[in-house]
Amino acid sequence: MRPIQTQIALATGLLLGLPAADAEDAAALAKQLSNPVAALISVPFQSNWEQNIGPDDRGSRYTLNIQPVIPISIGEDWNLISRTILPIVDQWGIFPGAGEQFGLSDTVQSLFFSPKEPTAGGLIWGAGPVFLLPTATDELLGSEKWGAGPTAVGLVQRGKWTFGVLANHIWSFTGPSDRADINSTFIQPFLSYTTPTAWTYTLQTESTYDWEGEQWNVPIAAQVAKLTKIGGQLVQFQAGPRYYAASTESGPDGWAFRFNVVLLFPK
Repeated sequence: MRPIQTQIALATGLLLGLPAADAEDAAALAKQLSNPVAALISVPFQSNWEQNIGPDDRGSRYTLNIQPVIPISIGEDWNLISRTILPIVDQWGIFPGAGEQFGLSDTVQSLFFSPKEPTAGGLIWGAGPVFLLPTATDELLGSEKWGAGPTAVGLVQRGKWTFGVLANHIWSFTGPSDRADINSTFIQPFLSYTTPTAWTYTLQTESTYDWEGEQWNVPIAAQVAKLTKIGGQLVQFQAGPRYYAASTESGPDGWAFRFNVVLLFPK
């Protein structure tokens, strides 16, 4: 008799039109997606809906983050993981009389130098620089500042579980003097559970502390994801609510929602 995991993978494969081996591979790939420095090419399209923005809480914002992740081998022992966040924003009413803005926001580019193998204790980690690029097409969609700083991630994967934290800090170093300086810390602790049928359940926060304004922005997110194959393309669908436990004076408040589509390109 087959082990229960194999039976589940076989049933999933039949439902998805995949062989059992492919279903098992999908579960392994789903677990890799929980690792920010996995050696796996992926292109997430992350949709975020936020509301209650601005001093009168009447503003709303839709953001599509295009987030390609590209691993580059730099020898026998190390990878360089490039993670880019390019936001496309449609927002309206973010303060009285602001109207609507649509276009690019600022780009965040992270580079992680990461060992190809975990440590003896099972720690997977990466560290490197992060850059803020003023790519916004409207002054209300970006900071108009160049920024840089350090970033790092550490995580452990045991069985079906993944838990860790990703963090960075960005200081602005040039840009218009009439725009606010940037001095912010980003902290993202995460916990996920991946099943043999390639379902992933994630709980995380994406907290930012603004040292200039001395304010926290703390959205707490619960997400459910499923990895499958459409035609010959591996794709993960992810969705879930977010709740702002703390917010800046002009930032989003209350409930928000995220929907994510991730295209995978395994080697």
